[in-house]
Amino acid sequence: MEVGTTQAAFLLNISTARVRVLLKEGRIQGAYKNGRSWFIPLNNQGIPEIIPGRRGPDGTWNKGQRTTKTVIHVLPTVVQANQKNATSLPAVNIQQGDRYNVCHEAEILGPCKIVYQPHQITRTQGREKSLWIEVDPEVQIIHKVFSEVRE
Repeated sequence: MEVGTTQAAFLLNISTARVRVLLKEGRIQGAYKNGRSWFIPLNNQGIPEIIPGRRGPDGTWNKGQRTTKTVIHVLPTVVQANQKNATSLPAVNIQQGDRYNVCHEAEILGPCKIVYQPHQITRTQGREKSLWIEVDPEVQIIHKVFSEVRE
């Protein structure tokens, strides 16, 4: 089975930018490019095989399974600023462990639930943290950032 860069990043628990660097360095075994798309084969454990680097520390990809849920928030302050200033800044915040991705669109490839808890907001969280989508750790999320306004 083969996957693209987004799926490989999810399986390795690293960013898509890091996957592209590894591809450029030729460190993902069996990966090949067809047109503009990368095709990355999976090993018998269902993850891409990374060739270790010659210098620096050992890679930290996929040392263990994700244990925390992914949380997705819509940022109302950004939505309001976009309306006021006629801009289109990304207003969706995806938190996976200690990593944050801000984007325009999030596609959830599995079960999820929406949670609203208006009375459990702490002072530091603010109103933006009272409504969110929760996704189990093993569910993949594909996020997109648009370069220009879509109609």
